Parts: sequence; C-alpha cells; structure tokens
Amino acid sequence: MSDKKSNAGRPTKYNPEMLPKIIELMKEGASKVEVCAELDISNETLVQWCDPNGRYYIPEFSETVKRGVELSKAWWLRQGRINLMNKDFSATLFYMNMKNRHGWRDKTDINTTGSLVLNISKEDEDL
Repeated sequence: MSDKKSNAGRPTKYNPEMLPKIIELMKEGASKVEVCAELDISNETLVQWCDPNGRYYIPEFSETVKRGVELSKAWWLRQGRINLMNKDFSATLFYMNMKNRHGWRDKTDINTTGSLVLNISKEDEDL
C-alpha cells in the first residue's frame, strides 16, 4: 500500500492490486463510474489520483485508468462493428453511449476570430 495520506490523516485506499482490476473491468466496456463502485472509491478520489497537478496524484493509477478508457472504448467500438447487421442491436443506444462516454459528435463547429489586414502597394494597383 502507498503511504499517501488524505486530508484527514487517514491512509489512502489506494492499493496497487487495484490496477489489474481496472484493466479487467474496462476491457469489458466498464465506465469510470463502474470502476469506482467496484474499487469502493468515489469519483472525486479517482479524479484526484489521476490529476498530475494534484496533491494525491498516483502516476501508475492514472496511466492504468487512461489505458482502461482506451480499452473500454475499443470494447464498445467492437460491439458496434460486430452487431452492425444484427436487427436486435440498438444502434441508437450504441450511438448515444459513444456520444456521452467517448466524445462522439454530430458535427464539428469551427469558429475563427481575428482580423485580416490587407496591404496594397502602389505597384499592385497597376495589375
């Protein structure tokens, strides 16, 4: 166990044995919320352990969660691919899951701001 302490002086719940469990869960499509429930930690704790600028940052935990998110996304993408022709597969549920959990968007808006300065010299006027 790590000897990091919480604000209240209690030892952290972090245990390196959590890392394989994170991978196992997320490899099956689990979300961070499901991981927190399984590890008996709050989402706030997960965020703190993953924040490189935070007081409670745990690099190996953070890297494992990042890898887990990739594995979870891959699981969901695989489900969409495998079930593409399955009439009982809910494409809407799949799509909404990908939008809400994995950042899919209907369209991308590009907003450009600034100014344009056009300098025309005397030589250019003769063209």
